[in-house]
Amino acid sequence: MFFNSLNFAIFSPIVFLLYWFMPNKSKTSQNYILIIASYYFYSCWDWRFLFLLVFSTLLDYFSAIQIEKNTSNHKQKIWLWLCISINIGFLGIFKYYDFFVSSFTDLINGFGFHLNPYLLKLMLPVGISFYTFHGLSYIIDIYFKRIKAEHNFVDYSLFVSYFPLLVAGPIERATHLLPQLKVKREFNFEKAKEGIYQIIWGLVKKVVIADTCANYANEIFNHYNSMNSLSLILGAVYFAFQIYGDFSGYSDIALGTSKLFGIDLMKNFNYPYFSRDIAEFWRRWHISLTTWFRDYLYIPLGGSKGSKWFKVRNTFIIFLVSGFWHGASWTFIAWGFINALYFIPLLLLKRNRNNIEEFELGLNFSSLRIIFNILITFIMTCFAWIFFRAKTINDALLYIKRMVTDLRFSEQYFSIERYSNELLLLLLLFVIVEWNSRTKIEPISGKYSWLKLGLCLSAILALGVFSDYKEFIYFQF
Repeated sequence: MFFNSLNFAIFSPIVFLLYWFMPNKSKTSQNYILIIASYYFYSCWDWRFLFLLVFSTLLDYFSAIQIEKNTSNHKQKIWLWLCISINIGFLGIFKYYDFFVSSFTDLINGFGFHLNPYLLKLMLPVGISFYTFHGLSYIIDIYFKRIKAEHNFVDYSLFVSYFPLLVAGPIERATHLLPQLKVKREFNFEKAKEGIYQIIWGLVKKVVIADTCANYANEIFNHYNSMNSLSLILGAVYFAFQIYGDFSGYSDIALGTSKLFGIDLMKNFNYPYFSRDIAEFWRRWHISLTTWFRDYLYIPLGGSKGSKWFKVRNTFIIFLVSGFWHGASWTFIAWGFINALYFIPLLLLKRNRNNIEEFELGLNFSSLRIIFNILITFIMTCFAWIFFRAKTINDALLYIKRMVTDLRFSEQYFSIERYSNELLLLLLLFVIVEWNSRTKIEPISGKYSWLKLGLCLSAILALGVFSDYKEFIYFQF
C-alpha cells in the first residue's frame, strides 16, 4: 500500500476515525489501533515478511531489557553485539549476500577461474533498512544509558512498526518518539490542519513533480546513447528533482499523516537544493539518516578529532557506508565516494560549518555570491546523482562521456511525445514556490491558505501522473 494510492486514501480515514472516535479512549487503545493498522499496512505489501518485523521487534525488546538489568559490562556487551549481529545479519542476507558473492565471483573469474556460485535471489523486504536502524539506535542508546529500556511491549512495538515511517522513514529515535507513545493523545485541530497541508504538498511533490520528472529522466537514462549533450544535462537535472520530490514528498506525507494522530516525527528534509556548499546539503538532505550515521558511526570512530588522516578516513567511511546503505550496487558506493571527495576539502579547510545560519538575498555582491554557491552545489549534486541513477558504473561513465563530448544543444523530441519546455516551466514554478516558503514546513499555510490548497489540489488532478503508476524510490532501500 503506497501513500499515493487509492487504497491509502481509504485506509487512512478509517484508521483516523477509529483512533479518535472509539469509546473509552485511552493511550493503550490508541496504540493498539495504530499497531493493528501498521501491521495491516505492511502486510498489504507482502504478509510473508511480517515475521521479520515481529522477530526484529522481539529481539530488540528483550535484548534491551537484558542489557539494562545486567550489571556486568561483559554480559551487556554480549547482548549488545548479539542483537547488532543478528539485525545486520538479516539485513546482509536479504540485501547484500548476492552482491558480495557476485562481486567476489567476478574478481576470481578475472584471474581465469570459472566459479558458478549459488545466489539466493531473495526479494528485499520493504523498509528493512529503516526498521533495522530504528532498533539498532534504540539498543545502542540503552547500552550507553541514554534512555531506559521500554518494558511495555505494546509501546515498543508501535515505536518500531508505526506505519507512517515504517517503510521509508524518517529513521526515528526512541528518545523522541517513545515519550509521545506513552501518553494519551488529544485531538488538536491546528495540528491536524498542518498535517493535511503537509500531506497535500507531499502529494504535489510526488505525483506532479517527481513522477513527471521520472517520465523524462527514464527516457533519457534508458536511451542515453541517442541523446545529445543538452538532453543528458537535463536528464541529470530531472532525476535530481525526481528523487527530491519523491523522497521529500514521501516524508511530507508521513509527517503530515502522523500529525493527524497527534504524533510528531522528525523533519527529514530542509530545502537541500538551496544549500551553499555540500556540507550544508548533507545537513538538509535525509536528515534522519545523516544524523544517524553521525551519532552511531562517525562520532564513535572519532569524528573530526585527531589527525588529518583520521578525519579523511572517517569521512570516507561514513559516505561509503551511506552509499552502500542505499543499495547493493557499485553505483551507490561510487555516489558515496564522490560525495566524500566533495566534503573532504571543506573539512580539511575547516569550512564545513560555515553555512549554518539562514540567509536572505538582496541587491548586493554577497547575494550574487550566495546564488553562485547554490548553483555550483546543485551542479555537483546533479553530477553525483548520475551514478546513483545509472544501472552500472560503466553506464554512468558513458553517460558523462557523451554529455561532455557530443556538444549538441538542440532540443530533442522524446518518444514519450514531449519536449522539455513544459517540464522546465513547471520546475521553475516549483523552485519559486519552494524558495518563497523555505522558512516554513510547507507553502500552503499562512495567508490565503484555502486558495493555495485549492491550487495544489487542482495541480494534483490536472498535472499529476496517475496512468503510469510509480511507487516511491526509497521503498527499494
